[in-house]
Amino acid sequence: MFAAIARAKDALDVNIELAAPDDFIPPLPGWRERSRFIVRHGRVDYYHYDFHAQALAKIERGHELDLFDVGEMARRSLIRPERLAELFDAIQPALERYPAIDPPSFREKVRRAIAEMRP
Repeated sequence: MFAAIARAKDALDVNIELAAPDDFIPPLPGWRERSRFIVRHGRVDYYHYDFHAQALAKIERGHELDLFDVGEMARRSLIRPERLAELFDAIQPALERYPAIDPPSFREKVRRAIAEMRP
């Protein structure tokens, strides 16, 4: 699989990074159950990683495209603002194990993102 990814990366001249949201923020409780099934090929099932976890990781990173993605997830009802706040609260105690994250700044980013999702 990794060889195929490397070939696709070279053929398409794109950047591919193998990373999951829990590489950047603490894993969210229940993320496996919220991961949405995509398709089965043979004996392999493919899932979208929990959209709420993706959104929180993107909010923390804060790039313009990431924030656009979060807005699209909300617009398409893939995430709910109130659930995003609950899940942030759930992981806040574990943020101390992620020294690159400033918890008060992250909380403010989440607050602003949620405010932008609401009509």
